[in-house]
Amino acid sequence: MPDRIEKPDVVRLVAQRTGREQPIVEEVLDAALEEIYMAFKRGESVTFRNFGSFYVRPGPERWVFRFNPAQRLRKLFGWSSTYRGVV
Repeated sequence: MPDRIEKPDVVRLVAQRTGREQPIVEEVLDAALEEIYMAFKRGESVTFRNFGSFYVRPGPERWVFRFNPAQRLRKLFGWSSTYRGVV
């Protein structure tokens, strides 16, 4: 099974990268995730430049959720030959 990174790991790593305290990073991450959740609930897409876009739409019997990775992410996994930037 592949390794996994969980929320506490993300909080710790972002805190280290930004020099901020972990409780502050966790609060910001929680707020960001809540805003993303609310956007999905409203039927809106969410896009993160250089990462990808998340789409939700109502289907005939249930909602459909899709992720479209950005070219940078596609390049990381060998899915695209069009990205020329830094991986």
